[in-house]
Amino acid sequence: MACALQVEHLAKSYGDLVLFEDISFAIDEGRRVALIARNGAGKSTLLDIVAGRLTADAGSVVPRRDLRVAYLEQSPAYPAGTTVAEACFRSDTPAVQAIAAYERAAADPSGEGLQEAMARMDALEAWDYEKRAERILSRLEIRDLGQRIETLSGGQLKRVALANVLIDEADLLILDEPTNHLDSDMTAWLEEYLTQSSAALLMVTHDRYFLDSVCDEILELDGQGIRRYDGNYACYLEKKQEREEAEAAQRASDRNLYRRELEWMRRQPQARATKAKSRIDAFRDLEARLRTTRTRADLRLDMGASRIGTKIFECRGLCKRFGDTVILKDFEYTFTRYEKLAIVGDNGCGKSTFLKLLLGLERPDSGTIEIGETVRFGYYSQQGMTFDENKKVIDTVTEIAEEIRLDDGRRMSASQFLQHFLFTPEEQHGYVARLSGGERRRLYLCTVLLRNPNFLVLDEPTNDLDIVTLGVLEEYLAAFRGCVIVVSHDRYFVDKVADHLLVFRGDGEIRDFAGTYSEYVDWKRACDAARRAETAAAKPAAAAPKAQADTPATPRKRTYKEERELEALDREIPALEAEKAALEAALSSGTLSVEELTAQSQRIMELIALIDEKTMRWLELSER
Repeated sequence: MACALQVEHLAKSYGDLVLFEDISFAIDEGRRVALIARNGAGKSTLLDIVAGRLTADAGSVVPRRDLRVAYLEQSPAYPAGTTVAEACFRSDTPAVQAIAAYERAAADPSGEGLQEAMARMDALEAWDYEKRAERILSRLEIRDLGQRIETLSGGQLKRVALANVLIDEADLLILDEPTNHLDSDMTAWLEEYLTQSSAALLMVTHDRYFLDSVCDEILELDGQGIRRYDGNYACYLEKKQEREEAEAAQRASDRNLYRRELEWMRRQPQARATKAKSRIDAFRDLEARLRTTRTRADLRLDMGASRIGTKIFECRGLCKRFGDTVILKDFEYTFTRYEKLAIVGDNGCGKSTFLKLLLGLERPDSGTIEIGETVRFGYYSQQGMTFDENKKVIDTVTEIAEEIRLDDGRRMSASQFLQHFLFTPEEQHGYVARLSGGERRRLYLCTVLLRNPNFLVLDEPTNDLDIVTLGVLEEYLAAFRGCVIVVSHDRYFVDKVADHLLVFRGDGEIRDFAGTYSEYVDWKRACDAARRAETAAAKPAAAAPKAQADTPATPRKRTYKEERELEALDREIPALEAEKAALEAALSSGTLSVEELTAQSQRIMELIALIDEKTMRWLELSER
């Protein structure tokens, strides 16, 4: 398998903070590689270097000749005034540039440049390309191509950037958290798209189901070095455990050997010059190895929760809408003690709004929410906490609490507490401005939990947290002696945490599903498949009398020639409709001479006849 990109002896540091040094790896053509590391280890920095957005301190990135790279950043940004269409079709590829020009011309009421744009589309054979781009935009629910970028939410902006990367059809896709802000249907579609794509892939994601399904190679950035594992995420976990067990056994053996050799080194110091030099060198190597293989502490979340009573909250006749969008309609629900609930649904259906209603940050249009007197909320919002960049990490925590109470009654200082969150003493006295996005999320989680809440409300907590932190958070929530409501599209996380689901289906419809998120996804897919089969069965039944009179009982399949004809019609009909729209605009402009009016009126009549004829033929072929 040919190599698409080679990374050799790469190193990067910021001051005294060394992210990685002397790391080397290769990405082969067609391989789908995931990069795994703790927050702050340098994942996004490494992607920036591989994509050519950042310069390394040492080493090189050597791409294959003519390799086309598309990069989805963790937090994409576009110049103000950019439209969604311009952002989606931003590319050096001639076909994508032709589509962008065609979309601009088709959206212009004057029709100026439309003929030229269509001619260029024909010359580059870009109509199939445009049809594929439309499918991508449709699946990512990007509809208003004329909307300005600055008016989009963070989630909408991320989907626009993802569409741009996929439309570009590059040889290597570099994706930083591609599933953030995608609902379950979008994530399933993206999973299928990437597994069927021939492009190589380098990806960072916290979505473990997605990672397991898509990737066939894992790179683990750990201890400033990098390890490679063949296989998906499940294989990685198995092989990593085997490696760690072997390393633990080797470390125990090294410690025993070190004790013996240390005793030997201490004996007869006056004769040390006569000791075997090779044995002394071996002792020094052993000592250095034990220092560099010191294990890091795991994140521990054992904070206590304040006592909670039997009454949690009750919703009675709750209604909420924004304009024509109905969020809640006569919603009734009684939340019970120690209940752990996940809220799922498509983007924009009102999940976050429901949390804000519960917390009193939004007011309902009608109905009531009665909260128990002992309920003490801890709210982890999707937007996150805004930190003072000029403050130290330790000061951010001590402003909330000097001491933290644990489940067993012990107390720990703010500094000890931060160490349990993997903030070293050096990092605690560093400034917030130096933290990575994931480290800020971890600090935000810390500030929520140290208040000892008994009711956790978590809105998309998995975004930007590393896989290690997510695993420990899952264990903490499973043992948490309080109530939990979580909004998340992360199936793996929800399966671990929630006892049941509230499914927001849109238009105020909410279903209580007694099962895991994975079971709900399987049930939903089965229902959708049954609905499609029912619809498909109903169509031939309705058309049966005509089919019996005009065609054989078994409809024949399209021939190869008819397939090509159908593809041509898919290109020709939109082009004719665009030409017709341009002529209608010109006729209504009042600037044409009599001769031009006559000629263009005649052409419109011809176009209408052509469109009708080709549409009928398209319907005939598409039904076969």
